[in-house]
Amino acid sequence: MMFRKFRLIVALASALVAGSAAAPIGSWTHSPGGVVVTPASGSARHIRLQVMGDGIVHVSDFPTEDTDLPKSLVVTAMPEPAAQFQVSANNNAVVVKTPRASAEVSLADGRITFRDARGQAVLSEYAHNLKPVQVEGKPFWWIRDEFNRGTGEGFYGLGQHQNRQMNYNGEDVVLRQHNMDVAVPFVVSTKNYGVLWDNYSITRFGDAREYQPIDATLTLYDANGVKGGLTARYYGGDGTLKVTRTETDPNYQYIKDQVNWPAEVKGDKNRRVEWEGKIESDKSGVHKFRFYISGYFKLFIDGSPVIDGWRQNWQGWYRNFDLPMTAGVPRAIRVEWTPQDGYMRLLHLDPLPNEERHELSLSSDMAHAIDYYFVAGDDMDQVISGYRKLTGKAVMLPRWAYGFWQSRQRYETQAQLLNVLHEYRKEQLPLDDIVQDWLYWPPDAWGSHDFDPVRFPNPQAMVDDVHANHAHIMISVWPKFYTTTANYKELDALGHIYRGNVEMGNKDWVGPGYLNSNYDPYSQEARDIYWRQIRDKIDVHGFDAYWLDNDEPDTHSNMSIAENMFVMGPTAMGPAAEFYNSFPLMHVGGVYDHFHADHPDKRLFILTRSGFGGLQRYGAAVWSGDIASRWSDMRDQISAGVNFSMSGIPNWSFDIGGYTMEDRFANPTNPEDDAEWKELYTRWFEFGAFVPIFRSHGELRHREIFEVSPPGAEIYNILASYDRLRYRLMPYIYTVGANLYQRDGTMMRGLVMDSAADHNVWSIDNEYLFGPDFLVAPVTEYRARTWPVYLPAGTGWYDFYTGQFYPGGEQVTADAPLSQMPLFVRAGAIIPTGPAEQYTAEKPNGPITVLVYPGANGRFDLYNDDGTSYGYTRGEFTRVPLVYNDARHTLTIGAREGHYPGMPKSMTINIRWITGQHTGMPLDAPPDATILYTGKAATVRMPRH
Repeated sequence: MMFRKFRLIVALASALVAGSAAAPIGSWTHSPGGVVVTPASGSARHIRLQVMGDGIVHVSDFPTEDTDLPKSLVVTAMPEPAAQFQVSANNNAVVVKTPRASAEVSLADGRITFRDARGQAVLSEYAHNLKPVQVEGKPFWWIRDEFNRGTGEGFYGLGQHQNRQMNYNGEDVVLRQHNMDVAVPFVVSTKNYGVLWDNYSITRFGDAREYQPIDATLTLYDANGVKGGLTARYYGGDGTLKVTRTETDPNYQYIKDQVNWPAEVKGDKNRRVEWEGKIESDKSGVHKFRFYISGYFKLFIDGSPVIDGWRQNWQGWYRNFDLPMTAGVPRAIRVEWTPQDGYMRLLHLDPLPNEERHELSLSSDMAHAIDYYFVAGDDMDQVISGYRKLTGKAVMLPRWAYGFWQSRQRYETQAQLLNVLHEYRKEQLPLDDIVQDWLYWPPDAWGSHDFDPVRFPNPQAMVDDVHANHAHIMISVWPKFYTTTANYKELDALGHIYRGNVEMGNKDWVGPGYLNSNYDPYSQEARDIYWRQIRDKIDVHGFDAYWLDNDEPDTHSNMSIAENMFVMGPTAMGPAAEFYNSFPLMHVGGVYDHFHADHPDKRLFILTRSGFGGLQRYGAAVWSGDIASRWSDMRDQISAGVNFSMSGIPNWSFDIGGYTMEDRFANPTNPEDDAEWKELYTRWFEFGAFVPIFRSHGELRHREIFEVSPPGAEIYNILASYDRLRYRLMPYIYTVGANLYQRDGTMMRGLVMDSAADHNVWSIDNEYLFGPDFLVAPVTEYRARTWPVYLPAGTGWYDFYTGQFYPGGEQVTADAPLSQMPLFVRAGAIIPTGPAEQYTAEKPNGPITVLVYPGANGRFDLYNDDGTSYGYTRGEFTRVPLVYNDARHTLTIGAREGHYPGMPKSMTINIRWITGQHTGMPLDAPPDATILYTGKAATVRMPRH
């Protein structure tokens, strides 16, 4: 009946269009899953709409008559059958409608308006552009689409970017894979829709223009006010001034630009530079700058500090800053740089018109067509759910993956790794995972997958020892091969190695340096060979997890973009420029699929430095790269992790304490520097206990708890307490982890996800929610002992440590002694906690202590399964509904739902009511009530205090 109604609507609509032939309008036809519109004008020859689900519409703008597109690497869903949507038309537009949303296409110019279920426009296209480009002699298109000009909505997602950007409205973001930047072309709006931009080339959100050298767009003056450039002063390592000259574009951005150094300081490892002068524009407005930098750097505008930072020399990347300027009015600028063999350039863009500055704009360097998906929802969670309907469910991680991970760069021997594990067990510090980082192979045999027989004489015994101590082991495997290895030669003989890096003669940093390159994961045959090589040398020993490092890939650090393109292709699917961002998806997906085929009922955990849309379907977590051990870098992790999580990929991590270290921290001669680093590590560890993957890693200083501080010392006790707290919260954490798959949930949540009506939270970049109920406010300043925390409106909040209640919608000053990171719990929350454990599977029978926070109704569906298999996909799991009725002051523990092999038949459940007299801590405080739960419903009433 529905299909007959649909055909009638289409017939009537076609008749309407045919009857108005005199009007200068386009035409349209029905196509599988939707319609194809041929507008009368515009850069798109045809526009195809396909319905992918309720409120999900696939849009393709074709510049030619050809409407074929390559199969998406990101999207796995298929269009919905025609019965799931309706089509209607008039003389002006065609409308494709589902219950949740509709898309209306103008027949005149092809512009699209998306409306919600109430008919309100939420996303309106302003303009789309397609311009022809040539890449490697083949025709492609530069593309851009602009929506919602002048909007005030909030934008989130887009992957991981470490410029302290939370709400992207008015911001520029370049989606280009890098050691510390992860490109995910999915953006979520406070208007409860999302856009998945299906393109793999370098993409820009915001301003579509490339940033320019400062002399291309600004007038420069030297230190004496003379027009023509900035005054550059070069100092030798002895502090003496060696060179003074005028420079229009100080450029040391890439390896190729190092020829620009003056001969007088070339090769001086301790050189430093100052640039001084003024910059002037003929345009008023907010100017955008990007400072590409590593080493020590300071930037001053009109004498005031704007940036003061440090990055490891090989880790050059961008710092963004805005600068209001008035036409014709110069601004004083001074840059101080101690490069330590680092990289530097200052780039600029003139202001955009205000309405264009505040819009949703996406542009890509090359494409076959404009290709994107509109996703509607009632809230941001539904939008993310729609993204996963398109790109795949977030498969469950094993339970042990949510325990504590210990790593270092690197365990040099088998004995070192095992000694660390044994020490954790001896000290009774909870731990589930230990990691073997790189160079376990012979130094001249990267990619061989062999273990150095001197340092790792018996890898099987090493793995067995880890397992015997109730832990799991992850091993680092790269997509990189030395040209001398048999594995390289096998792949190269079949055309599955990128040859550019070898042809350039680029050697790595190991020993004398070795020629190397990466394999091509865009070939199915290459992925098959890559896994077989791993399986025969590594997987055979029973490793539990794979660390797929360097999969941007960073083939040779600090090359220009053009050089990167050269060493990253051509791929088996096309030019490297076309597939610049999608390498990690193909690489991780290949490992996951092959492991799953060989171990069909064993959950895999993959840690990867890069990612792309759809990564969540491969059991992977992303970490934030080789970040610096600095307070500012710790602060940058908050917005980076939250926006990454809001991109639909829920499992994320960082190196607790930062990876790279200044010498003052790595080799402190001043006791104050040592004390500062230990405090930084402690604060970062507290933060790390409340992100999806709790993982310590870094170089130069060992990160084991007992290496950071001796047993019994204050910092040791603080680190141990947060390690233990993480394990006590495991019933809550694992349930939230299960909800990532079963309910398309998000573990690390921007405040805006649950409090969008409170505009105060839209741009808060130093707080987040861990699961639905914990508000986390990491302390990111040295010696801070109180901390400002904004509590979102619409609910009340409890201090986790004291039980004190606060109304929402206000900022409080939280106590923050070194031993305490501010934590607040939402009114109505039900927090299940478990027993003290040394590893996550130690006490599967509990007991469970349930903390109930009155002030609102609440529900928490406690989840459990076997923790390691894919039984959950077969329905092998349990849920225990925990429901709090605030009016009646009762907690109902519902009847157990479901079953899985080996499940406990009963467990003890303790209940504690958090009131003025009762606090959440300590977790072992006497309960208010105890029941023996056998799976049958029970109700407990809160006593009067």
